[in-house]
Amino acid sequence: MGAGLSSVVGSEGAGVGPGLGDLPEGCIAEVLRRLDPPDICRLMRLNKTFLDAGSSEFIWEEKLPSNYVYLVEKVLEGEEKAGSGETVKKLGGFLKKEVYALLCRRNSFDGGNKEFWLEKSSGGICMRISSKALSITGIDDRRYWNYIPTKESSFGVVAYLLQIWWLEVRGEIEFAFPEGTYSLYFRLHLGKPSRRRGRRNCITDNIHGWDLKPVRFQLSTLDGQQMQSKAYLAEPGVWSYHHVGDFVVKSSDEVTHVRFSLLQIDCTHIKGGLCVDSVLIEPKGLRQDNIYCA
Repeated sequence: MGAGLSSVVGSEGAGVGPGLGDLPEGCIAEVLRRLDPPDICRLMRLNKTFLDAGSSEFIWEEKLPSNYVYLVEKVLEGEEKAGSGETVKKLGGFLKKEVYALLCRRNSFDGGNKEFWLEKSSGGICMRISSKALSITGIDDRRYWNYIPTKESSFGVVAYLLQIWWLEVRGEIEFAFPEGTYSLYFRLHLGKPSRRRGRRNCITDNIHGWDLKPVRFQLSTLDGQQMQSKAYLAEPGVWSYHHVGDFVVKSSDEVTHVRFSLLQIDCTHIKGGLCVDSVLIEPKGLRQDNIYCA
């Protein structure tokens, strides 16, 4: 396959006929602009002509969300609060390709309790919100909740429920998402994750109360969108994404205000042994694994 590719590229090899590498840079750039970013990056590795063509500003400006300036400002805001002043100074001179790469990385904000990144295939935004950014009833009382460290969370910590009668976890986000439809999930785990002799272990002794009544999930936006779902929590030891609902963003230029919650406020029984890791927002249809829907 490598020999065949070299013969097509042509100009970089010795003794071969004309190939794609002999096309004018402008023609190659017009072809590349019709491809997805991962394919563009692969073709840019073929030779210098493709590299130069793929670095064209107009290609990457088209791949960026229309509100990329707002998103970059969010990145800068997070960098400044983290004290990375030198990084901020360098960002001002970035090319559009570099801006795209910047937005594709995990960008923290709100004190490191939230992060967002650009999803390459859809051009939408993914966001993860830590349990520390959520309002959890009883979180300050160690009889009910503890924050426990774990490498199984991208934030390094999860909220672990010992026992409680009234379970209420609420959160909200104000963010200018690019246009599109987004799905919102709670990432949950029954049992306390741990490691024993270097291997993953799950402590299940404290799991109780989840088979009696379902957990209710709610989502609403300031423009009137509302969704509800419910589920019985099951399968100890498995991180699962519980689908709360979807919301539609019609304008990238406006801030979308989303509220969401996880509730089990039937006080006829106590429940415990639940880990709340985070809330995930991403373009609809992207996630396929470990999803639980009502």
